[in-house]
Amino acid sequence: MKPSPDQSRREFLKAAVAAGGVSALSACLDADDGDSEGSTTPTTGGPVPEGVEDPSSLPDRQHGWNDLIPRDEHGNTVLPRHQVLLYLTLDGSGPPSDEARTTVESALATLDRAYERSNEGLIHSVAYSPAYFDRFDEDLPENVNLPEPRRLSAFEEPELDTQDALLHLASDRADVVLEADEALRGNVEANGTAVETPLTDAMTVDDRRTGFIGDGMPAERQDVSGIPDGNPVPEESPLFMGFTAGFAGNQASEDYVTIDEGPFAGGTTKHVANIRQRLADWYVEQNYEDRVMEMFSPVHAEEGMVEGAGHNLGDHSGVTEEMMESVEEHAREFSRVGHAQKAARANRDEDGNVLLLRRHFESTDDDVASLHFPTLQRDIEQFERVREAMNGSDIDSPAVKQRVNNGILEYIFVNNRGNFLVPPRRHRALPTPRPGSES
Repeated sequence: MKPSPDQSRREFLKAAVAAGGVSALSACLDADDGDSEGSTTPTTGGPVPEGVEDPSSLPDRQHGWNDLIPRDEHGNTVLPRHQVLLYLTLDGSGPPSDEARTTVESALATLDRAYERSNEGLIHSVAYSPAYFDRFDEDLPENVNLPEPRRLSAFEEPELDTQDALLHLASDRADVVLEADEALRGNVEANGTAVETPLTDAMTVDDRRTGFIGDGMPAERQDVSGIPDGNPVPEESPLFMGFTAGFAGNQASEDYVTIDEGPFAGGTTKHVANIRQRLADWYVEQNYEDRVMEMFSPVHAEEGMVEGAGHNLGDHSGVTEEMMESVEEHAREFSRVGHAQKAARANRDEDGNVLLLRRHFESTDDDVASLHFPTLQRDIEQFERVREAMNGSDIDSPAVKQRVNNGILEYIFVNNRGNFLVPPRRHRALPTPRPGSES
């Protein structure tokens, strides 16, 4: 695997992460991983910072990422640029053996020792599905709501992810996620650290999905199915649909999404959807003001609130309570409603706290434009309520139909859905449904 004359370094690194394997890792290292062409990442190649001698010294929250990654000038978190999702199946039937549990903990602890837990090293977390906990006779605690994944609208037919576990790897460095992936399989060392017990000694990789996020990255990767000709994705956008997202003011805090009592205190729940994007109509039939209306709200377009990709909005989408309450009125007046204003209606508790912490990123797996959409919340039902509000099925307007003039629903198609429990670190290695105070 070698870069072609027409590839930028960043395009090549994305292709390497998507391809995976030892040859891709070798080619990535040969490319020097400078990632310097207009990049804002602090990483410039060179030695990867090492991890800790004692993994038990790390914080208990696996989902505690916000203090490990940079923030932009507005205080919004900047997610790692390269990400890999490994969907895993535990070998054999029934509950895991003590040997399997030791193998998994050893493999994950190797990553902790090998890589600094940061965007310049490696951030990772492992989560478990309802199917995994079905291996046991006992149930999860009552305060952990982890239902089977299901379709969440009348117009979607997703494949439901029922693998036992999901391991999420993230770094600003392509070589790090590639190397960690291969190290877990026992194929290479992890940043010079030998992997004594590969993860694959106990679990099988059922599926491997990859992605990226960052200003300019989607524009460089838009020559894929789902994006129309003419390079419509703006250079300044971190996402294929041309707008920024993940505003700090519209995100739940890590404290809020954390389970606060019981054996899984310090953990959280995770929903992950993979969403295919068809953006020909988005970019060809809609003009910029139309796109602003359907992404945010008609008021955003009418008042010129959004400039370019929306970085001028700062740390908040600009969706107000009045906009949320005016969805029906906007449907009648403007013959369309905004995605953000619809979803926001269900994304706060009675005290005004945001319910969901979203960490989504783009993908071109299989040369198709898609979005991986992980969300963290204390209860999966909270995500399902937000998705119901996003569907807009309650909007009574002849102009706003199920998938027409109804936010961004016309342009996105759900491929996969999965629900997972992210346990605290102390129970991360093949937990029972009722673990004790010690793993």
